[in-house]
Amino acid sequence: MTPEVVGHDGVRPDLAELLRRRALTQDAARPDAVQRRHDRGGRTARENVEDLVDPGSFVEYGRFAIAPQRMRRDIEDLITRTPADGLIAGTARINGEHFGDERSACAVLSYDYTVLAGTQGALGHRKKDRLFELIDRMRLPTVFFAEGGGGRPGDTDYPVVSALDTRAFALWAKLSGVVPRIAVVKGRCFAGNAVIAGASDLIVATADASLGMGGPAMIAGGGLGEVPPDEVGPMSVQEPNGNVDVVVADEAEAVAVTKRLLGYFQGSLTEWTEADQTMLRTAVPERERRAYDVVPIIETLADEGSVTLLRRRFAREMVTALVRIEGRPVGVIANDTRFTAGAITAAASDKAARFLQLCDAFGLPVVSLIDCPGYMVGPAAEAESLVRRASRMLVAGAALRVPIIAVVLRRGYGLGAQAMAGGSLHEPVLTVAWPGAHLGPMGLEGAVRLGLRKELDVITDADEREARVQAATAAAQENAKALNAAMLFEIDDVIDPAETRTVIAATLAAAGKPAPSRDRFVDTW
Repeated sequence: MTPEVVGHDGVRPDLAELLRRRALTQDAARPDAVQRRHDRGGRTARENVEDLVDPGSFVEYGRFAIAPQRMRRDIEDLITRTPADGLIAGTARINGEHFGDERSACAVLSYDYTVLAGTQGALGHRKKDRLFELIDRMRLPTVFFAEGGGGRPGDTDYPVVSALDTRAFALWAKLSGVVPRIAVVKGRCFAGNAVIAGASDLIVATADASLGMGGPAMIAGGGLGEVPPDEVGPMSVQEPNGNVDVVVADEAEAVAVTKRLLGYFQGSLTEWTEADQTMLRTAVPERERRAYDVVPIIETLADEGSVTLLRRRFAREMVTALVRIEGRPVGVIANDTRFTAGAITAAASDKAARFLQLCDAFGLPVVSLIDCPGYMVGPAAEAESLVRRASRMLVAGAALRVPIIAVVLRRGYGLGAQAMAGGSLHEPVLTVAWPGAHLGPMGLEGAVRLGLRKELDVITDADEREARVQAATAAAQENAKALNAAMLFEIDDVIDPAETRTVIAATLAAAGKPAPSRDRFVDTW
């Protein structure tokens, strides 16, 4: 209702005051602050919330809260300049046109950077406590716009020494594995605001975001020098190091991506389109050592327009993606042979293990596309704690309660291939291979050189020795063919690549709808 209605005849004074105060909580009451935000290329918190939620569905909590600074500021000034204590929060529906009222119910929170730089005030913390408890009770997927400068030192109305008894961070962390939580970061996001983002399940960040555990004031206070806020944790650092899942151009794209991400956790769609599956027959090079981009294979297998790649620039040898297959949301892991030949590094194992936890927590089946020469080895790899970090993927795979389907595209060698299949080729509900695939306990040429070491040592002529290696390797490749593995029932079937999508969909239908675990947290890393 607009402020003009307040003056209409017949409106009781109490209602008139309510309408006046409501109007003061809206963007129109602070045109200067809104204009400054727009001039910097940003949208207001309420503009983002309005874009995200279904029209008319937002039920706000704590709209009349103000910054608790009555001892140092006039009450009318606080009402006008610090609406909602800088934190907009409530329940809403998102994607209701696809999933109906019940499945689209969500919670939405947003720090308001136009109010005291989005800092965390005392009433804002109480508001978060209230919402987080309701989210747990009502099982509401949550979107949190986390931009802001961290804790606010200027509040005066509450006696405080350390404020370390604040419950919001513990309550937010306890929601891990209970409901999916997506954080959206634009601009500067430091300290407590950054913790909200870091403890979320997925982070969507705009390209101009700076995300850090401490802002410039804390950095300077720690004696670490003067650092401009936009250089604390820019996306040029945070995207390749894996701290954010999706980087976008601006808040409009952030909202669109967030709605798509949330949709994977809201259930299946009844309508979809698919690409020509016969293209998969030539998608993988015949030469074993020729690298290729695995993403087009994922995009062909999935419903058209349904693929969202996560942590794309981090551990690029491992692809993680959320997709749909015949409308069903599915998680995909895949080896990208353009990086470390698709071998599993310590970072790749971290990336995949955490993604498997995410899928398991929220009932998403997993499809694993395998073209893996094994784990990365050597002193440089071991210096990155490979033994422990590589094992994370095996532990996460063994703990899966959602179905996993493994498809060997070209190479499935060693422990790395086993990790891609949940620990064993017989752990998935279905393990199939494409006709050109080879499987083995390790890379075939390496296995030949190791197994024939004594015989090769006695051959003095280098050319003759190498010819012997190549002949033995060719024999090993013949033996390692997927059809031979299928003959010994090491895998369930060898299929025409064009059948892959159909086989996956049919197997997932037979496996039924996996139940979300609800009793395991998802690692932040």
